[in-house]
Amino acid sequence: MIKKTGALKNIEKKIETSMFASRWFMAPVYIVLSISLAIIMLKVVQEFVHNIPIFVSMDMRNLLLFVLHIIDMALIGNLVLMILFSGYENFVSKMESAKDNADKPSWMGKIDFSGLKLKLIASIVAISGINLLESFMDLGTQSDRDLRWQIIIHLVFLVSGVLLALMDYISGKTPNSY
Repeated sequence: MIKKTGALKNIEKKIETSMFASRWFMAPVYIVLSISLAIIMLKVVQEFVHNIPIFVSMDMRNLLLFVLHIIDMALIGNLVLMILFSGYENFVSKMESAKDNADKPSWMGKIDFSGLKLKLIASIVAISGINLLESFMDLGTQSDRDLRWQIIIHLVFLVSGVLLALMDYISGKTPNSY
C-alpha cells in the first residue's frame, strides 16, 4: 500500500474538487430545457389562437384531435419540467428558491434517478399512446404501414417500461453487495 504524501493528497483534493465542480457543466443543459418549455408554451398558445376562428364550425372529431394535440403538448411539457427539476436537483444542486415555496411540487426533491427513469418512460408511453390515438382518429390520412410502425413503436415503449419497472423492483429486493 502506497502512503500518500502531502503533495499527493493536495493533488488528489484538487482533482476531486474539479470533478465535483464539473456537475455545473449540466446547468446550461437545464437552462436550455427551461427555454424549450417556454417554446412549448408558445406553440400551444399559437395552436389555440390559430384554431379560434374555426372552433364554432369544428366537428367533434377535429375538436377531439385538437384537444388530444394539446394534451400531447402538456405531457411533453410536464416531461421537460420533471427532467428539469429532478435532473438539476439530483445532479447539480438543490433549488434553494423552492425550499419553502408553497407552490413547490410535492414530488420535487424526492425523485431519485430510478424514479425519474420510471416517470420518464411512463410519460413517453403516454405521449406515444396519445399520438397513436390521434392517428386512429384520423385514419384517412394514415397508411397501414405508418399505423403498423406506430403500434410497434408504442409496444416497444410499453414493454421497455414494464421491463424497466421490473428491473427496479428486482434491484430493490436484492441486498446491496457493499
